[in-house]
Amino acid sequence: MDFEKRQDELDFCLDSYNYHLESSLIANIPKKERHNSRMMIVRELSSSQEFSINKLTINLVDEIDKGDLVVVNDTKVMKARLKIQLLNGVQIELLVLEKKENSIWLCLAKPAKKLKINTLMKLNLIHGKYIHLRVVDIDEETGGRLIEFPSAIDNLISMNNLLDSCGEIPLPPYIKTNEDSSFHEKVYQTKYAKNPGAVAAPTAGLHLSDEIIDLLKNKGVKIMPITLHVGYGTFKPIDTNNLKELKLHREFASVSNSVIEEIKKTKASGNKIIAIGTTSVRALESCFSLKEKDIFPIDKNVDLVIKPGYKFKVVDGLLTNFHLPKSSLLLLVSAMIGRVRLLKLYDIAIKEKFRFFSYGDAMFITPDAFLKESKIRL
Repeated sequence: MDFEKRQDELDFCLDSYNYHLESSLIANIPKKERHNSRMMIVRELSSSQEFSINKLTINLVDEIDKGDLVVVNDTKVMKARLKIQLLNGVQIELLVLEKKENSIWLCLAKPAKKLKINTLMKLNLIHGKYIHLRVVDIDEETGGRLIEFPSAIDNLISMNNLLDSCGEIPLPPYIKTNEDSSFHEKVYQTKYAKNPGAVAAPTAGLHLSDEIIDLLKNKGVKIMPITLHVGYGTFKPIDTNNLKELKLHREFASVSNSVIEEIKKTKASGNKIIAIGTTSVRALESCFSLKEKDIFPIDKNVDLVIKPGYKFKVVDGLLTNFHLPKSSLLLLVSAMIGRVRLLKLYDIAIKEKFRFFSYGDAMFITPDAFLKESKIRL
């Protein structure tokens, strides 16, 4: 079997996206100034400097040209972790994922085995009040529970209000911190977070300080928001080694007509679309219609899988974090620059003591770094 064919096969094998990381390189708190995190810049493979490791995220401003369009994800992380009680006093933890119908919400539970169908629970509110919740079904795809809340908790606004009063920010389990919850409520949100609905932060956006945003605007770079509520599809571990038929859990995305028009205008002028985070990439690429061979506004659940071999129709550049081994996010970035190259860059980042995961350092993939065969011109 020749080398290229062997590499193509490995692209669709989950084990090929593994790497070893010392726990000391997992960031437990962010940099005090968002724009002072380190940033690896990935350039064209054949250039004299194919990557750089001595930049900070404030230097992102130097990499984006006047007339380019930066797209950010304005989802807001809900305080989606709830501590509840069974009627016998046993403590259960819920992570509220998404609405299913009426006032029934999909939740991950720990320990889930305690929650059988029709189990009643009590959620304590302020001033000694409480509400009852009930398990109405078990979700086969996620192993989660369909929980019936009071009838008034039937949309994201009402759920977010409830969670604000009695929930906690759902930090990833790899973050070990002694900081109190109020600290993370502030720093585990992007500066432009607006629309509640996420259960994890779009972490590349955590690097964008007010100063970076102002400098970009003053340079003549347009910044526009889209929404993708980061949910189970982003952080669920992949449970199959064969990635050819990989499916991901759906997440809600909204991209307005004004964003679509600005994308078309930007591309027509020869400028670039720079996505802040893989969630922005997933939302923007979901706007493409294969039938119409064009992009359109969306306001729906999306389940697009981006992996090696994918052809990018919208996004030209990406600011992202250093992601977990064997994650769908590694597949997405590999589709841009190639799996072998990505893992080599990760090896370099580890040797250079970059900080990994949600609160960690950044990687900027320039438009020239994309594999030539990974893009389609609209």
